[in-house]
Amino acid sequence: MLIFLPPSEGKTPPSDPSASAVDLRSLILPELDQARSTVMDALVQVSAQEDAQQILNVGKTVMPEVRANAHLGTAPTAPAHEIYTGVLFEALDSASLTPEQLNRATKQVLIFSGLFGVTSLTDRIPAYRLSMGVSLSAPGTGQGPGAAPARPAPGRLGSFWKTALAEPLSEHIGDQLVVDCRSSSYAQAHRSAPEQTLMVNSFTERDGQRKVVTHFAKHARGILAGMLLRTEGAEPETVEDVAELASQRWRVELRPATARTPHQLDLID
Repeated sequence: MLIFLPPSEGKTPPSDPSASAVDLRSLILPELDQARSTVMDALVQVSAQEDAQQILNVGKTVMPEVRANAHLGTAPTAPAHEIYTGVLFEALDSASLTPEQLNRATKQVLIFSGLFGVTSLTDRIPAYRLSMGVSLSAPGTGQGPGAAPARPAPGRLGSFWKTALAEPLSEHIGDQLVVDCRSSSYAQAHRSAPEQTLMVNSFTERDGQRKVVTHFAKHARGILAGMLLRTEGAEPETVEDVAELASQRWRVELRPATARTPHQLDLID
């Protein structure tokens, strides 16, 4: 079983400012090294430009984080589960995992990222600001005769990573069950076969009416991911196993996959 998670848009910088910089080849799926370098180079360049706020589609309050992107090559790193500290990751609560559970999580959890494509829960990464919906199509640095060649631009990141991830991630997944807890913008980067994918949805129900509340949906997915990593005995292997585990916390509805859509697990609060 694999668990797909989105990153948190907000990041917590490493507590140790002297920690080593990112080593792209040390991350899971090292064959993505060149793709990661392409995105990082483009992000470093864009983040130093006057129009960085518009290109990266962020508010003024996070511009210090954007400017910090310009130093990603030398920025300190920490395990991904310490960098990502949003609602979903708070609910997963990786700090309370036992060493055995954390080792299991390292093998089972894949976090999708606009910058790195995917990372494991324990890959060492820097804090950064970049969402999957961004298009990094800024011009290169070459300016006239004798200038250095322009750096390649990845363009729209969802499409870029869909191409880059297709082969290596498909091989990594194999025939394993994928429990997909991603948001739609990160799901576009890779979709596993419908029959082996369980998409997790979360609804709040009041007076018979269901609605999606983003904060609560992220929280529910984080809790479920944590439950899956903390199971004792036999690990969940089927969509029915996951639904049974989830039923300990929520009212659940399970809808089977079709030729085009994955299995759907609805968590209802």
